[in-house]
Amino acid sequence: MHWQLYLRMGFVYVPTTAMVQRGFYQIVEPVAVVPVSNTLAVHRALAETMERGNPKVPAPDPSDRTPPALTKYAGVKTWSSFVRNASVWGIDEHEGEFKILVYRGDPPKGWTRDKTLDEIFPAGTSADQAIDRMIAIMQQATRER
Repeated sequence: MHWQLYLRMGFVYVPTTAMVQRGFYQIVEPVAVVPVSNTLAVHRALAETMERGNPKVPAPDPSDRTPPALTKYAGVKTWSSFVRNASVWGIDEHEGEFKILVYRGDPPKGWTRDKTLDEIFPAGTSADQAIDRMIAIMQQATRER
């Protein structure tokens, strides 16, 4: 399972991450948007999103140039406008083990994963513990900006 979280201008965007039939992930509705300062709301949004899993969706039409749903929630018109002020992380879960994935800005595309910064949790770590750590990371990133 895989989920992505976006931090932009003090808000955490928690989209549903769907599995496209060809084996990649796509951002789909619903999307939760909560202030990063509201720890309980961020925890709830991420827990609910993780509970939904990764629904399967058909591959998008290659001619469809509709920007990802996040642009609508951020009030911007283009993906590049969203990317300009955003950071992204991922959470992977495989056989009950969690990993936080770290991405670095890679203009103009968006982000590239930095595997050297991944945080791997020991076996037995709960989803709640992984979520709490993810929140701490995002709140720290906000303070450092």
